[in-house]
Amino acid sequence: MRRSPGCWPAGLAGPWARRWQQWFGVPSTPAIAKARARLGAEPLRRLFAEVARPLATPATRGAWYRNWRVCSIDGACLDVPDTAANAAAFGRPATHRGEQAAFPQVRLVGVAECGTHALLGAAMGPLARGETTLAREVLGVLGEGMVVLADRQFAAAWLWRQAAATGAQLVWRTKTNAVLPVLEALPDGSYLSQITAATDRRHGVRPTVVRVVEYTLGKDRGRQQQPGPYRLLTTVLDPIQAPAAELAALYHQRWEFETALDELKTHQRGPGVVLRSRSPEGVAHMLGVHLAIRRLMHQAALDADVDPDRLSFVRSLRVVRRQVATTGQVAIPPEPTVRTLARLTAEIVERLLPERRLRAVPRVVKRKMRELRRQARPPQALAPADPPTRRGGRHRRGVQAGARPPATERRSSCQGSMRVEVSDQGSSRF
Repeated sequence: MRRSPGCWPAGLAGPWARRWQQWFGVPSTPAIAKARARLGAEPLRRLFAEVARPLATPATRGAWYRNWRVCSIDGACLDVPDTAANAAAFGRPATHRGEQAAFPQVRLVGVAECGTHALLGAAMGPLARGETTLAREVLGVLGEGMVVLADRQFAAAWLWRQAAATGAQLVWRTKTNAVLPVLEALPDGSYLSQITAATDRRHGVRPTVVRVVEYTLGKDRGRQQQPGPYRLLTTVLDPIQAPAAELAALYHQRWEFETALDELKTHQRGPGVVLRSRSPEGVAHMLGVHLAIRRLMHQAALDADVDPDRLSFVRSLRVVRRQVATTGQVAIPPEPTVRTLARLTAEIVERLLPERRLRAVPRVVKRKMRELRRQARPPQALAPADPPTRRGGRHRRGVQAGARPPATERRSSCQGSMRVEVSDQGSSRF
């Protein structure tokens, strides 16, 4: 009978662990890459669909609003290696100068649990597909007992109706210039309105009734003032169940998904400019790693009775990598699994982050393009050089033997730890 690693008898655990450490070694990076290529993306995609479940329990701090689980839907673009397969599968973004970017990009849209940053569902596609189009593929993970936050680009009437049909409550931001007639004013300052799609009248579809919450942010140094009020649409029509002030404060939790994307794009990816995978099938592998680390962090937060926001993702990632690098425990640990997890979670909670404060980050351009095209410099004619003179085994041009250029004609520059003195006559000394 096959036994699990944590269920070995006490008399066999020690000898088995020693023998296991003698012959097992951590696979190299090329070996792992080749194994993933042989496996393909479909098994991992099915595995992610099976294990991607909400992590928050009633004891998890910061994951609930009243009786609803707080989730968010958002998207991002990820740079992938410049290969012919990735370029054909995903495409490249175009610049305002009519050129193409240096790397292909894949578009990712997902649903995440704001309290734990756990991805519940994700859809990836080429750059030509918009985020609202990919969002339809992840609506299946929504359900009753959830409140879903989204940015204003998702506030389309057809997508709103499909998301509301899942039973989840919606709190989505809409554009400031959206036409929202006031049907009924409510005591908390919000009002009932309706949204329509461009084809509703043609197909005989009645407008959808929504509740609108408008609010403005106070003056804060370093933050640009919004020209108009923020406008939120929600399916919670009763202001007693969700007052307008609470919904305005709740919408700030949408930025937790931005933090989860930062974990994927910056910290988990590492110092590389693009993702490691050189094939379209391997791009989906990073989602499973992120989910596994977030599961470990959530267990550590429950054991320490702290908010998961106070646990560092970078520290947790380093703990897992150090565990694999030093002990080689990848799939079959030599010690019981319960003991390993307890040791890892205890190390994660040793250093906690400070309490999360409310922040507002304005949108900025992260990669600024040059406004003008690069113009080729006209070729310059070079002056004929003087014949070299030989002194002491060295060739020097334009300088008499034994002479040194004046100090006023020398320019010095430091490059690394080497000092180079360059004279106007073209000679150099190291």
